[in-house]
Amino acid sequence: MEHHEQSHPQPLLYIKIAIILAVITAIEVAVYYVPSLSDALIPILLVLSALKFAMVGMWFMHLKFDNRLFSWFFVGGVLLAGLVLIALLTLFTVNHGAVVA
Repeated sequence: MEHHEQSHPQPLLYIKIAIILAVITAIEVAVYYVPSLSDALIPILLVLSALKFAMVGMWFMHLKFDNRLFSWFFVGGVLLAGLVLIALLTLFTVNHGAVVA
């Protein structure tokens, strides 16, 4: 089995990624204040925040450079947490207004 060593990027790349994350955050703030996007606000913000989350996970948590198994554990945990969140939101949305014993 071959093992490929990947060197970690130089600090300049981390600065570039931080700038990209700041720009995405600025876009999120700007989207919030555009009245014509109010119907699509939640999907737009979810996509932008998922993009930022993936970038932080890949670069600042070094998942891009570690063994793939760590990435699978991380993604699996995030997916499990997301499914639990969706299940709870569905539970409380379906029972909205009803008295739950």
